[in-house]
Amino acid sequence: MDEEASQHEEPELRLVLLGRAGAGQSSAGDAILGRPAFQSGEDVAASQCQRHRGRVGGRQVVVVTVPDWFSSRAPPEEEARALVSSFVALSSPGPHAFLLCVPGDQPPDGEERALAALELILGPLAVTAHTLVLFTRGEDEKEEEEEEEEVKTLEELLSTRRQDLLELVDSCGGRYHALRWAGGGGGGGSEGGEEEEEEKQRRRSVQELLKKVQRALAESEEEFFTCALYEEAGGRVRRRQEQLALERRERAGRGGIEEEEEEPGAHEAEGAEQEEREWEAAARSVVDLDVDVGGVLASLAVCPASPPPSLLWGLWERLLGWLRRVPGLVRPEALLGSLVGLFVGGPIGRMLGATAGSVATEVKRRKEKEQKTK
Repeated sequence: MDEEASQHEEPELRLVLLGRAGAGQSSAGDAILGRPAFQSGEDVAASQCQRHRGRVGGRQVVVVTVPDWFSSRAPPEEEARALVSSFVALSSPGPHAFLLCVPGDQPPDGEERALAALELILGPLAVTAHTLVLFTRGEDEKEEEEEEEEVKTLEELLSTRRQDLLELVDSCGGRYHALRWAGGGGGGGSEGGEEEEEEKQRRRSVQELLKKVQRALAESEEEFFTCALYEEAGGRVRRRQEQLALERRERAGRGGIEEEEEEPGAHEAEGAEQEEREWEAAARSVVDLDVDVGGVLASLAVCPASPPPSLLWGLWERLLGWLRRVPGLVRPEALLGSLVGLFVGGPIGRMLGATAGSVATEVKRRKEKEQKTK
C-alpha cells in the first residue's frame, strides 16, 4: 500500500524566497513549512542561503531563502558571486517559483533592482513567468493586527495609494499573494481556540499560495524553471555528490563495517537521509558559477533604486491620490507648469513653469483647432 502511494506521490516543489534584508524571507519560510526552521537577523550572514524541506499538504516542499538579494546595497563582486552560486545550486535542478518577499506596509526599498538582477542573471522568463510577489511582515514586525485586516489593507494599497506595488506586481505577470501565518509558523502565544484558528488560516493561506504557483507553472507549460546556469550548477552538484558517496563507501570498506539487523524500511530511510546530506554538502561546495557578476553590478549601478523612506515620499503619494480623486479640478497643462516650477524652484523655476504651461496650452489649442477643421 505504501509502495503504491509512493509511486503516485507528487514530485517535490522547490521555492526560492528572496528580497531585501529583513523583508520576511525566514518568517515566510517557517510559515510555508509550518515549523520554525530558518534563522533570521544577526544569526544569518549576508551571503548565507538556507535550505529546508518539509511535507506540506501531502507533498514534499523545499524552501530556499536568499538574504538581501541585490536591493539598495551593492555587495562586493565575490560576495555577490557566492550568493548567486549558492541559491542556484541549492535550488537545482530548478525552482518551481521565485517568491519576491515585500513588506506591504513599508515604503519601497530596492525591489525593482531585485527584479532587474534576477532578470539579468537568469533571463526575463524568471521574472515574467516564474516570479510571484509575496507580501509579508518584516522580520522585526510585531503581530498587532488581525491577518484579515492586513489583507484588506493590502488590497486597498494596490487599488488606490501604492502605484509602486501595483507596478511591481504587473512586472511579475500580475501574480501576488498575502501570506498569513500563526505565531511565526510554529507554535504561538495564543490561547487554545485562537491558536487553532490561526493555524487553520496559515494552512489555507499556504495552500492558496501553492495553487498560485501551480497555476503559473501551467501557464508557462514548463515542469519548473531552468536555464544554462541551472544546468551548470546541477551538473557540478551531481558530480560532487557522486564523489562524496564514493568516498563514504571507501571509508566503510576500509573500516570493515558490518550491517546490523534493522527494522524493515529503517535502512532505506537512513540511506535517504544520508543521500540528502551529501546532496546539500555538494550543493554548498558550488561557490563560483560562470555568471557575469561584474556586468550585473554595473547594470544595476545605472538602475535607479527605489526612493528611500521619507516625508517627501509620503507627501507625493498623498498628492497622487488627491489628483486621482479630483481629476476635473486641475487642467493638465497648468499642472505641468506647476510641477516644473515646484521641482526647479526659485524665480527661474517659476519662469520655466509658466513657459511650460503656456506651451502645453498652446499645443493643446492647436490640436483642438486642427480636429475641428477636419
